[in-house]
Amino acid sequence: MPKQTSGKYDKILYAAIEVISEKGLDKASISDIVKRAGTAQGTFYLYFSSKNALIPAIAEYLLTHTLDKIKSKINGTEHFWTVLEILIDETFNITNAHKDIIVLCYSGLAIDHSMEKWEAIYQPYYKWLEGIIGKAAEKGEIICDINVRWTARTIINFVENTAERYYIGAEKDEDIEVFKNEIFTFLKRSLDEHKK
Repeated sequence: MPKQTSGKYDKILYAAIEVISEKGLDKASISDIVKRAGTAQGTFYLYFSSKNALIPAIAEYLLTHTLDKIKSKINGTEHFWTVLEILIDETFNITNAHKDIIVLCYSGLAIDHSMEKWEAIYQPYYKWLEGIIGKAAEKGEIICDINVRWTARTIINFVENTAERYYIGAEKDEDIEVFKNEIFTFLKRSLDEHKK
């Protein structure tokens, strides 16, 4: 299989996101995708075995995009709570921008690719946050006697679930800033060393 970071792979992936966002997975054809990407149909099959094979690649792209956006806003010296605020903001921004694709990824991975694939896609994000949490615990910014691995997964899932409920589940009974503040406050009460 050709290297996944090639320009053609990226063109196909971005075109697929656009076409599927416009038409839905069922109505989007490989012909539509390669036409938008400006590549030959045979090139598509160098990277993807089928249209459904795009789903895990799109999920991985969205997650990488989210993590990259978060990392671009920090320099490594921020307090844990600043990083958490950025994580919450960027998760809400990405969820809003790509809500239709997120629904597609969830349904496609649940049906065709299992939770193991989903967890594999999340590993870089989990590991990154585990490092942030571990450093915060060492510096006394948060409680030190926590399971870092479990806490990272819980935070990511909690924030994403809330963003998805707001944008996808249309649970907009409060302003978006209220949702973000509630998540932040809940996590701070749960993890803050100084609140004990």
